[in-house]
Amino acid sequence: MPNSDDARSADNSSSAEEAPAAPEASSDEATPAAEGEERPDADTTAEMDESLQPSDAPISSQKQFGTFGGVFTPTLLTILGVIMFLREGWIIGNAGLLGGLLIITLGFGITLCTALAMSSITTNIRIGAGGAYAVITQSLGLEVGGSVGIPRYLSQALAVTMYIFGFREGWLYVFPDHPAILVDIGTFAALYAIAYISADFAIRVQYLIMAIIVGSFISIGIAAGTGSMEYSFQEIQLWGDFVGSPENDFEGSSFWIVFAVFFPATTGIMAGANMSGDLKDPKRSIPVGTLAAIGVSFLIYVLLAIWLARSATTEEMVSNYYVMMDEAFWPPAVLAGLLGATFSSALASLVGAGRILQAMGAHRVVPGSDWLSELAPDGEPRHAMIVTGALIFGSLMVRDLNAIAPLITMFFLVTYAMICAAVLIEQSLDLVSFRPRLRIPLWVSFVGLVGSLLAMFIINPTISFVSLAVTLGFYVILARRQLDAPFEDVRSGMFVALAEWAAKKVTELPTMQERAWKPNLLVPVEQASDLRGAFLTIQDLTHPQGSVKIVGLSSNGEPDRLAQQIDPLTHSFRDRGIFASATVIDAGGFADGMRAGMQALRGAFFRPNIIFLRMPDTSEREADYTHVIQEADREEVGTLLYAPHPRAALGQRQTINVWIKDRSPDWRLSMQIGNLDLALLTGYKLSENWDAKLRVVTAVPDPDEQEKARDFLEKLIDLGRFEGTEAVVGTRPFTEYIHDAPQADLNIFGLQPEPNFDTIRDLVNTTDSTCMFVRDSGRESALA
Repeated sequence: MPNSDDARSADNSSSAEEAPAAPEASSDEATPAAEGEERPDADTTAEMDESLQPSDAPISSQKQFGTFGGVFTPTLLTILGVIMFLREGWIIGNAGLLGGLLIITLGFGITLCTALAMSSITTNIRIGAGGAYAVITQSLGLEVGGSVGIPRYLSQALAVTMYIFGFREGWLYVFPDHPAILVDIGTFAALYAIAYISADFAIRVQYLIMAIIVGSFISIGIAAGTGSMEYSFQEIQLWGDFVGSPENDFEGSSFWIVFAVFFPATTGIMAGANMSGDLKDPKRSIPVGTLAAIGVSFLIYVLLAIWLARSATTEEMVSNYYVMMDEAFWPPAVLAGLLGATFSSALASLVGAGRILQAMGAHRVVPGSDWLSELAPDGEPRHAMIVTGALIFGSLMVRDLNAIAPLITMFFLVTYAMICAAVLIEQSLDLVSFRPRLRIPLWVSFVGLVGSLLAMFIINPTISFVSLAVTLGFYVILARRQLDAPFEDVRSGMFVALAEWAAKKVTELPTMQERAWKPNLLVPVEQASDLRGAFLTIQDLTHPQGSVKIVGLSSNGEPDRLAQQIDPLTHSFRDRGIFASATVIDAGGFADGMRAGMQALRGAFFRPNIIFLRMPDTSEREADYTHVIQEADREEVGTLLYAPHPRAALGQRQTINVWIKDRSPDWRLSMQIGNLDLALLTGYKLSENWDAKLRVVTAVPDPDEQEKARDFLEKLIDLGRFEGTEAVVGTRPFTEYIHDAPQADLNIFGLQPEPNFDTIRDLVNTTDSTCMFVRDSGRESALA
């Protein structure tokens, strides 16, 4: 397309049919004043700080737990679980000492990166209840948090069942005649009673369990000190043969299969974070308690690996899952530790699951939210505990959860990946609001994210895809519900960053980008009724990829009132899939306000390219419009004057006529077609949204020029790719043919810089239809 000056010079000979000109007029300008605000005093600031406590999903009015009881203890006991007691020997037997230590280090490394990411973001937000759910929600929004939180809750609850089954195996080792179903139900009853009474009681029970596990380590330590480590480092196998397990008749294994067996042991780091709503100081307790638990448990796993490698043969470790018990000084102490570890893990998971469900209920993420979010007088989420208990009891009756056991691990890993992703996004955006007390390098969260995803697909690729599909399904469901979060998240910052990146790329492109053109309307509004009357028309002009920028012009000194009237209409555009925004200018006159608006938006990324004007009803407004149209020419903004018929309105919206001025004798077609591009694009856009018939019409009285005119119109339709458009050539002068032209619901004409509004009104009456009068900006092309 040519520049705007070239387009203007072609107006008289090659434009859409235009209305005659009118004289100029002028208007005045006013400048609004502003007043400062007083700073709050110290007392007010203190009250503000108090109000900033995490109230979005409260658990307890009594923040009762510290770092040791609330985070360190449940996290440590969950990591020191059944895999340590029953599978670490098998891992060392298959992988060798160095191979086993590499697997342990790799698993804990991924977990450590996730824990560091979680700790970092925890020190940056006012975390409420829900642990990882609360972290993800406050970073990436309720939809993402809920899509991860729901499967996370289900996996946390079903993990209780798996721990109960593990406890039963240890119990039956001592009491083989006890019925398995009764052991399961009795264990569940004990767990549920402890958790239902209070989290404080559960923590006290875990102190007892920790003492029992420490006793098992003492038994192992005495064995090591009294000669159980009979093999030297020169005699032990440093890198294993990966012979397999009794279940596959020792037909072989691999490094990654052994890693997949071990890795679930490290997925207990959220046990303490789940108590976030009950902690006195979660910003301190979660990082310190979680990282300390990881460090201590890693040291224990390493020491046990060395002890096992030097105390038992490779054959004993791969064939006897109870090798740790057999090599201990007093085996019953290790058995008690095994039972205590499984019971403690189940208890921590049960307490945490109820709190996750209550937090989701407080945010209305799950059904029955009002009931689930209620707290007992002592601050316990007993309604959520009832639902969680019912879910666990039902799964106990299934009797076999081996098929979904990998899925439970996958949902834990999805949670870890999303936490790392949330931190990585916040770090990458470099927002001022991201000021964590614990800062970590960017690569830590990246390694945590990649490591979690790799671990998923190493363990089970098929189940990994299933878990991701389930998470995505929950996201789609929650996104459709349009949840209202009581807090802000970083999604706006993320989208702004993407928009800024795109804006930078656009500025590097050539100035004229006709193929990327789409209607971005600038709509001046003095009263909300102005916008309501043209709402559907504006929607049809911009749907689906256009945008609407509403500029409220307040001339009575009440901009806030006008803004309140415009805001619902702006949201209505957005609800219909149209990007819309609004601003109010406190200006003294229409023309001055529009001039200021266009000049202010000159450098905007989504710069308006069409100004939408309704038919003026006073001579003063007609003069204002003339100034506005001339200013639009200078700013290279198109103009669309909407002149509705008082009775017919837009009729049935089935036919549209686009009028082209007689170009005789020059009917040559080129890319420079003058003031015609916007008229054709407007007609085409409306015909698509209305599913209407489009006509291109011209009036040529000279018989010698009529065939040239028809050829011009047909080539224009072909090159413009306006499929199904009809070319119509009238054989009389425009002023005569307009009376007998094909009837249309909308007629589109060209617009001069100084329009004659009386002539425009005559055209509306003559065509007996609504009319639009459009003027190119010089930046669009109907042939692009």
